[in-house]
Amino acid sequence: MPLQPGTKAPEFTLKRKTEDGLTDVSPLAHAGSRQVVLLFFPLAFTSVCTEEMCSVSAGLDAYNALDADVYAISVDSPFAQEAWAKANGITLPVLSDFNREAAAAYDVLYPDLLGFEKVAKRSAFVINKAGDIVYSSSSDDPKVLPDFDSIRKALEAAS
Repeated sequence: MPLQPGTKAPEFTLKRKTEDGLTDVSPLAHAGSRQVVLLFFPLAFTSVCTEEMCSVSAGLDAYNALDADVYAISVDSPFAQEAWAKANGITLPVLSDFNREAAAAYDVLYPDLLGFEKVAKRSAFVINKAGDIVYSSSSDDPKVLPDFDSIRKALEAAS
């Protein structure tokens, strides 16, 4: 069961690959000043994941208006993620949880998905400025997208 609202959000640092090289990213580093949306997804270069992240990228201004930073997280390597993001115009930060530490901390790993072990479930978490989870959802069906209206409402309520 994924971490539930009212839980302190676990902190973590993951790798991101950009044209400038590998960088460490700690999504909760701005606690106190920005809200955070974490979007775990199964695998880059798949149709549903691409659809989701392209849609979120197109709507980043709306999240910024709600004082929120959005991060996409998968178990893919940062090098594959960078190629996928470039090929599809994905502009939000895509973080590599290659060692499965963040997905394990948020309890959103499939034991098995199509024969692949420990792939991130499609999940969403909204973390308020105090570092508390105020919204959480996770699907056992990788084709089911998060409820973005509920995510927006949680961000508005926590503002």
